[in-house]
Amino acid sequence: MSIESQALRRIKPSATIAISAKARALKAAGRDVIALSAGEPDFDTPDNIKEAAIAAIRAGKTKYTDPDGMPELKAAICAKFSRENGLTYTPAQVHVAPGGKPVIFNALMATLNPGDEVIIPAPYWVSYPDMVLLAGGEPVAVETSPDNNFKLEPAALEAAITPHTRWLILNSPSNPTGGAYTRADLQAIADVLLRHPRVWVLTDDMYEHLVFDDFEFTTIAQVEPRLYDRTLTMNGVSKAYAMTGWRIGYAAGPVELIKAMGKMISQTTSNPSSISQWAAVEALNGTQDFIKPNAKLFQTRRDLVVSMLNQAAGIHCPTPEGAFYVYPSVAGLLGKTTPSGKVIETDEDFASELLEAEGVAVVHGAAFGLSPYFRISYATNEAVLEDACGRIQRFCGNVT
Repeated sequence: MSIESQALRRIKPSATIAISAKARALKAAGRDVIALSAGEPDFDTPDNIKEAAIAAIRAGKTKYTDPDGMPELKAAICAKFSRENGLTYTPAQVHVAPGGKPVIFNALMATLNPGDEVIIPAPYWVSYPDMVLLAGGEPVAVETSPDNNFKLEPAALEAAITPHTRWLILNSPSNPTGGAYTRADLQAIADVLLRHPRVWVLTDDMYEHLVFDDFEFTTIAQVEPRLYDRTLTMNGVSKAYAMTGWRIGYAAGPVELIKAMGKMISQTTSNPSSISQWAAVEALNGTQDFIKPNAKLFQTRRDLVVSMLNQAAGIHCPTPEGAFYVYPSVAGLLGKTTPSGKVIETDEDFASELLEAEGVAVVHGAAFGLSPYFRISYATNEAVLEDACGRIQRFCGNVT
């Protein structure tokens, strides 16, 4: 008899975490491995943010806070939404949790009933469907196309909505594709949602500041104010501020929803670390001067990776608008044989053989709900990326 509950048996472990762990284990065993599987900036947390955390420790700000965030951080979040997104929220409309993932989980757990459906454009961040399942809902994956940089088409959204649809999850720029929705794209999505007042939208804006080529980021409640009362706008400090380990995510939305999420967090994790919250106050209120230069570095890395991957036999790599991922196709390699004699039948075969032959860890597309692709995170330095892409070119060149 399994020790796992029925709810837990509905989900699977995170593929990205599993592959990163495998890469670390191979490295520890002495293998020459380049891991391009984790979505984590290689930049250090800026000094002003670290100093704010140190000051908070020295001032004894180490006690419990309100379960869903302290007033000072909620005020900073309200100021951020007003300054950067033209959205007006009060502290009562803000929820803070130990990371972006718990924010989404709290929202789903607080609102889903058995049989409720959540529309998720595919490819998707690996955790969305499993969080829906754990909350008792049903994920409805809607496939997208590389022809539109993997963005949800309004007609496909309309076709997917049923009387059971509760949420649409939008992620822009996207993990895993880097595709980002323009203002016009979001308005077209909003026009569909306006015809279906029961459907709420959860917009994951974690990569907001990582956009390239003069792309203008917008979020759906900003584009269509009539959706304000049924939109949860989620963000965090992990990517733009290089604070992945600090574990601070936040969201703003209708008071009724925020209260329900607050009830959820009060009986689960309770408050995020007080020290991390004080660091996040400084991140949001302090200098933002490093954000654009960092985004420019990511754009340079993107251009390098896209160029080198498109020179690899059998691979086609679209150029994304943001984040720090690419999502290349391996359709041109399916059915071919590696030097070890393995036939590449799936993108998982490709990723497994690449790791074994060349020591490059990537995440197969099936983990994100759309094959035959793979995801690379280029959140590392150019020398490592050149080495990794060179190995991928060599691997592809040896496939017959």
